[in-house]
Amino acid sequence: MSAFRRFLAALLFCHLPLTAQAFDTTATSAFVIDQTTGTVLLAKNADEPLPPASMSKLMTLYMLFDALRDNRVSLGEQFSVSTRAKNMGGSTMFLNELDRPTADELIQGIIVSSGNDATVVVAEGLAGSEEAFAQQMTEKAKQLGMTHSTFANASGWPHPYQRMSMRDLGILAQHLIEEFPEFYQYFQQTEFNYKDRSPANRFNRNPLLGLGIGADGLKTGHTQEAGYGLVGSAKQGDRRVIFVLSGLPSQEARTQESEAVVNWSFRDFVEKTIAAAETPIAQADVWMGAQQSVGLVPQEDVTVLLPALNDETVQAEIVYQGPFDAPIQKGDMLAELVVKPEGLPEFRRPLVAAEDVPNGGFMVKVKTAARHLITRFANGPSEAM
Repeated sequence: MSAFRRFLAALLFCHLPLTAQAFDTTATSAFVIDQTTGTVLLAKNADEPLPPASMSKLMTLYMLFDALRDNRVSLGEQFSVSTRAKNMGGSTMFLNELDRPTADELIQGIIVSSGNDATVVVAEGLAGSEEAFAQQMTEKAKQLGMTHSTFANASGWPHPYQRMSMRDLGILAQHLIEEFPEFYQYFQQTEFNYKDRSPANRFNRNPLLGLGIGADGLKTGHTQEAGYGLVGSAKQGDRRVIFVLSGLPSQEARTQESEAVVNWSFRDFVEKTIAAAETPIAQADVWMGAQQSVGLVPQEDVTVLLPALNDETVQAEIVYQGPFDAPIQKGDMLAELVVKPEGLPEFRRPLVAAEDVPNGGFMVKVKTAARHLITRFANGPSEAM
């Protein structure tokens, strides 16, 4: 007695004729997501595996944070420095073989100083070798849903196998923010100078910190092959935006484009609650129940991101396979609310039973069977198959 049901629902009623303009970024690839609602605001070549430069150090940090969470290491634990680590070129903490930096110092050295030597120290300390660590990074990335990422090293040093997509970097940033709030504060640190060895390299390269736009992370990157890039995040009020840019021609372009993306993300979009938790938004038919229908409610408030200048009616569908057989328990997942904001990706939220619906008993079954027979008689005999 089941049938596939779709109901159109107009869930928000405002009428303004304007729409938000898409952001025309000069980056060769970009990904912007509103973390609060999960709405993708911009995706430009977002799934193309590209050289990530030092932005891939975020994966090294994830592996270290994961080890700290599992108590495999502690913040005060000391790491040895190999000659290989000491000889790393590019940006460094200026470590040598006699140093025993702590995990706490290595985190700061990676985030603030972008220390290539620090990443090798972490890789060798956790996996025995950088090669083994890179393999672990690749495997962990797949587990996190990063389907276009492979690693050959811990630092982001140019290598044909060192590739990440901008969407993957956005996914990684979201994991760092959500899984490790106790460590995320490191990304806001603006200065670090290990043993006073690198005064010229003591400042965080993130150009958005301190601009008063809510920016609090995460990591810059630059090589000749990759251009200038940034994995950034900013929070204003209850909203947080994560963005990834790559392929910009200069530091100045990276700074200007990143700030423009943050401003656009917050100014051109607003959150609207279109359905309240535990409030019925539809009724679904029930078969052989003590009542003939059951309310469908969201378990949590359904919040949608909309263009700030376009609060027109939001179109949505309630989709389910029904009618539902009794008994039904309150909270049973019965349907999906499919919301389709204009110009943005659709998203889905579960709808559950608003109340218990027990079996209908003998008389209900008799009446239901009678209605079924009358309907069959009215429709005529079915064709033999």
